[in-house]
Amino acid sequence: MMNKKIPMRQCIGCREMKPKRELIRILKNKQQELSVDRTGKKNGRGAYICPSMDCFHLAIKQKGLERSFQMSIPPEFYTVFQKEMEDIGTE
Repeated sequence: MMNKKIPMRQCIGCREMKPKRELIRILKNKQQELSVDRTGKKNGRGAYICPSMDCFHLAIKQKGLERSFQMSIPPEFYTVFQKEMEDIGTE
């Protein structure tokens, strides 16, 4: 029997390759709006991050989202995203 290939993605914080299902997807749509895609199936450009606050802080420090999306990220998004990360951590 053949084993099914597991899709791997790189975290924008720690820069480690991990299975796609273990990561949180951040989405940029055609209108240049950023959001958290919990399903992983919405249309748009995606960046992935581990569900830990350490990776979140590393991504901010290393400008991981700016690098992935090739645009400046408003500080308001980081405050909203931090609340999302805390909610995901408590689930």
